[in-house]
Amino acid sequence: MRPFAIAGIQMKVSAVASNVPMMKVKLDIAMSLYPWVEMVVFSELNGYGPLTHTAQEVPGNFEAEMQAMAKKHGIWLIPGSIFEKTEGATYNTATVINPEGEIVTRYRKMFPFFPYEVGVTPGSEFCVFDVPGVARFGLSICYDMWFPETVRTLAVMGAEVILHPTMTGTIDRDIELSIVRAMAAVNQCYFFDVNGLESGGSGRSIVCGPDGRVIYQAEGNEEIFPLELNIERVQRSRELGVLRLGQPLKSFRDHIGQFGIYTPGAHLPYLQSLGPLIKPTKLDTLAKLKMQEDQVTAQAHPAAYKGFGE
Repeated sequence: MRPFAIAGIQMKVSAVASNVPMMKVKLDIAMSLYPWVEMVVFSELNGYGPLTHTAQEVPGNFEAEMQAMAKKHGIWLIPGSIFEKTEGATYNTATVINPEGEIVTRYRKMFPFFPYEVGVTPGSEFCVFDVPGVARFGLSICYDMWFPETVRTLAVMGAEVILHPTMTGTIDRDIELSIVRAMAAVNQCYFFDVNGLESGGSGRSIVCGPDGRVIYQAEGNEEIFPLELNIERVQRSRELGVLRLGQPLKSFRDHIGQFGIYTPGAHLPYLQSLGPLIKPTKLDTLAKLKMQEDQVTAQAHPAAYKGFGE
């Protein structure tokens, strides 16, 4: 058994004030209650909330404060993400800090929640890092997981645990819970999804194992949830199959050259026909336009539209 203890912190996030002081309090509480925890993960945009005008320089004060906290408690720390401003662009950036308080790596969210996460530039590099003697970890943020290629790439790079800060307060949270289960199963890995509260989301953080089963799911209140994972379960799943049945990573490996849609320059007319990535207009406006079009057609072809509008 290769045990490794991770705690998720699901906390209230303000959009109008810094949440950094409360992050420190929550971290102190977590480590006082659970000194055996080796890694702590916060939610997406936990530090300063969901508004881009709070963007910080990286490296900067936020990272320095989080580095001090990681070193104080001797833990791996992923303090959610913040908006990073650099050279005229804004990124949604997460930092990985080791127990010595050193920056190990950073990750820029590859799929901002367009067309709603306005003004945020997508990142372009996948992120994995090693905890020596334990496992390889992959990092993704919120909307990234809606694109199976992102998690699959992390798995192909060897990630056994996916750390996933998120900020979901929308009505699609139930869908996301099912996606977490699916991504854990088809990539045969642990998936550790941490959501925020209030301006930071609707809670219901979830952790799944390499067979897609739920290990823990939080509710809609502030929680600290520490879990000891058995990393060896990942390797056994990948070698012997999910529940000793399907072996999706091996099957993917053996057919990896057959996905023509990913060929550079591939002609994909259906995707192009879907139109631009924009916010939908009012449904009643679209409905009225469609009704007007149908009325014109009905007048021109009365036999075909017998009963229209009755």
